[in-house]
Amino acid sequence: MNKQNRMTLQLSGVALAVMQAFAPQAMAQEQQADAASTVIVTGMRASARSSVAIKRDTMEVVDSITADDIGKLPDTNVGETLTRIPGVQSYRFGGEASAPWGGFGSGVTIRGLGYTGFQTNGRSYFSAGGREFNVEAAIPAMVAGIDVYKNPSAEHIEGGIGGLVNVRTRNPSDFKNLTVSLGVNYRENDLARKADPELFGLIANRFDLGGGSRIGVMAAATYQKSTTRNDNNPANRGPSLKRAIRADSAEYATLAAANTANATSQPMSAYVGRSDISALVNVPTSGAQTPNMAGLSAEQQSNVMVGSWVNSNVFQETIMRERKGLNLAADYRVSNTLRFYTEANYFKFLYHQNYRGLNSNDGANVQNLQTTPFNYDEQLANRNSNGGSNDQVLNKRLLSGTFLNSTVTTVGGDEHTPWETMIGAVGAEWSPTPRLSLKADANYIKSDKKSDNRSIRMDSAAGLQWSTSRVADGAPHYLNFSGPSLGDPQNFVFKDYNNGQNYHNTDSGYALALSGTYDMDGWFHKLRFGTRVAYQHDLFQNYGFSKWLTTDAKDVNASRSNALPATTLSGNLEQAPTNFMRGEAGYSGGYLVYTPDALLGDQVKNAFPNAGILAQGSYPENQGARSIFGEHNSAAYMVGDFSALHDRIRGNIGVRLVRTQTKATARTTDVATGKIVDVVQTSSYNNVLPTFNMTYEAAPDSLVRLGYGRGMTRPGIGSLNPVVSVNTTNGTGSIGNTQLRPLVADSFDISLEHYFNKTNYASLALFDKKIKDFPNGIISCETLTTAPAYTGVFENGCSNGQYSMVKSVNSEKGYARGFEVAGQYFFDSDYGLLNNFGVSASYSYVKTSNPVNFGTAAAPKIVDTMQPFVSKNNFSLSGMYEDSRLSARLVYTWRSPSVLFNVDPYPIWARYIKAYGLLDGSLSYRLTDELTLRFNAANILNKAANRGIGEPGPTQTAMEFQHFYNGRTYSLGLNYTFGNK
Repeated sequence: MNKQNRMTLQLSGVALAVMQAFAPQAMAQEQQADAASTVIVTGMRASARSSVAIKRDTMEVVDSITADDIGKLPDTNVGETLTRIPGVQSYRFGGEASAPWGGFGSGVTIRGLGYTGFQTNGRSYFSAGGREFNVEAAIPAMVAGIDVYKNPSAEHIEGGIGGLVNVRTRNPSDFKNLTVSLGVNYRENDLARKADPELFGLIANRFDLGGGSRIGVMAAATYQKSTTRNDNNPANRGPSLKRAIRADSAEYATLAAANTANATSQPMSAYVGRSDISALVNVPTSGAQTPNMAGLSAEQQSNVMVGSWVNSNVFQETIMRERKGLNLAADYRVSNTLRFYTEANYFKFLYHQNYRGLNSNDGANVQNLQTTPFNYDEQLANRNSNGGSNDQVLNKRLLSGTFLNSTVTTVGGDEHTPWETMIGAVGAEWSPTPRLSLKADANYIKSDKKSDNRSIRMDSAAGLQWSTSRVADGAPHYLNFSGPSLGDPQNFVFKDYNNGQNYHNTDSGYALALSGTYDMDGWFHKLRFGTRVAYQHDLFQNYGFSKWLTTDAKDVNASRSNALPATTLSGNLEQAPTNFMRGEAGYSGGYLVYTPDALLGDQVKNAFPNAGILAQGSYPENQGARSIFGEHNSAAYMVGDFSALHDRIRGNIGVRLVRTQTKATARTTDVATGKIVDVVQTSSYNNVLPTFNMTYEAAPDSLVRLGYGRGMTRPGIGSLNPVVSVNTTNGTGSIGNTQLRPLVADSFDISLEHYFNKTNYASLALFDKKIKDFPNGIISCETLTTAPAYTGVFENGCSNGQYSMVKSVNSEKGYARGFEVAGQYFFDSDYGLLNNFGVSASYSYVKTSNPVNFGTAAAPKIVDTMQPFVSKNNFSLSGMYEDSRLSARLVYTWRSPSVLFNVDPYPIWARYIKAYGLLDGSLSYRLTDELTLRFNAANILNKAANRGIGEPGPTQTAMEFQHFYNGRTYSLGLNYTFGNK
């Protein structure tokens, strides 16, 4: 018996023992519940009961969250709500669940994979520029429930090998009569200290027309603002190798004399002979990120150190998120056999931030330099690319010191990134016979995203210098300044204006789905079938640019003779907040920046008339960056439901056939002619996706589930862009690949579930996803039609005029496997003081394999790494209380370290998210039957997803790359609900 099978049996035995231990109490509770069947269950118990019913009765492995009241889910956005589901993790930024990579992707991972499909009411939903819906935009108040399918069967829309998230909004069928719900909420972050509103309203009614026909209508709208602070101190990565030369050494005296003769800016001669001062000089590195010690004596080599982590700076963001939502729905039930419906969902999300930064350009002379032991080995440097033993390269790193003769740069910026997404649908459901049911559904999606990120940098004025004290230890790092006032306009000059992140994604799409079910006699008792066609179109346009804000349109020179003094526009300047990280990082702020609000509109154009900035709205498009994407998808499925042994065995078996046709267009510059040309590529492929799910009732209220499914996730839209970028000087470049194929995963699931009653349960699930066709950036030699044959002097490893190009190809296999343990228990009067209390908990362990080729196509070097954004260990624990008036919930979630964004061939350059835990709480009190008072507290422990240098595992270091300080957020609100009784 292998190790995995032994682990499976051991975990199964533990789960069954837990189930049996609770079984007598559960039976007693069931009997009491049956005897008191007239009791109406409401609130959190009702929500828990509804979620448990979905989990128990659905054939697939599914976990759900159901809103226990209209508008009552306490989280700021749906991404945070999802983290309460076992096996689901989300990315966190600026105090809220957030989409990474500039808003592309949801940031949600399910069972170790971030390739997630998103639906709204069973319809595929995407945000502009991507395939996934940005759940950061969705407001929980609009949500009736969320279902997470971890092994979807064949009737579900393909696209997510990690899993499928279906967000259910409310519809007219949820209401029996006139219902009105109104909510108002006040929210404030204790660091940002700005009060923000949240408003919610819903009205619905159902009208009986007689003869079994009726009409239902519903409208809901919400508006939400949240302001948070994101104080952080980004540092430097990489080895940043330095060598210390003491000022009382002969070598320092020689350097000082040379610098004086060359009139350099480093006044080394003033420090000659001092034992408390050292010069830090750069040590060249090889391609393996190791020091080149050639020509250095043994003593000089002993003074070489790693300098990463020390150059932390001050960066503060005020993040203002604004969300608007509208949900309209109506249905007309002609009879019990015919129903027509229509619905529309609209989301508008604005990510708006003002940011302010202070960077120290450290001088080379350091006073009171201190180092500390540090094992910089070949694994951390280059993944031990030479093979053999993992030898130590260096044994110390820079710890602290005061960097003399430093200059400073500040930045003031503003980012506006609005998303606007809507989906409209119409459909009909018809049952022409008692056995046959048919459904037709058509929808149209329109999504738009713009990003406008502009900033102005200022340099310190001529001749001004600071002493910058640093301690690269602890969390956060310590940083302080001594010298001229950092808040005085006389000490600064203008440097440049940057609007490089200025782009527009315009997306649209449609889908038509026809489906049906047919009831049959026998152990195969139901046949489900359907077909779907869909299309998505994306247009990407870039308008980014930058300008020097100097008299000669060049960078600020050393003497500042071409610079514009900041005093000429002192009215456009402001001081950064003076409570940076509440002083925990040493320097607490107050430095001068260009006012972010003074960047809006044409204010910069008018303030700097000689900079050549065009009026807003007339920026020329960077034609070489435009891309157009179009994709047609068609699918057909058939699923058969079966049951046997008086329904003790039940399940389904099915298959989904999918065809994908893609056309991608990129604009690029033909180097030979200098003209912009279109590069057009097409691709098409077919996928067969079989699925199987079976549930066995091993004992009363004890279920064993088995599942198998093949899923697919198509490549990201950006990955399919056939853009060509070349450097004719060194013969290198990159090229997109429209021929990329989707990732395909074969998922195997087994779960054990025991239901003590309609509300309480315990479960254990094991899963194994085998994935193939991971994309890898491979270096290969390419002949390019848009560039002349390469004739440069640099050796690029290619011949016959070819270029050494990085190109993504499908190449490797990986996996995600692990287990989940979950349970929920509400106590009753038999437990005395525990009456009205409840608890829920979940733990997940997932091991992922993300093979990456750090070599070339000819000489591959495959390294097995973790999937990005996935924590190996994750748990959530909730304590609940509820009586007829009061309900309260306290939730703690924790996750172990995870890779941030991507791995690196040199782990010293990589970043990871450190382990962290978050505590949130909610409290509500029913003042009357219609009026409820609510209080929520988020991030009670004031924790954040801090970042370290390296990767989780052998190359994980204790060095903190970036510390975040977000503060706590509190909200207070009232909700009034009338009707629906």
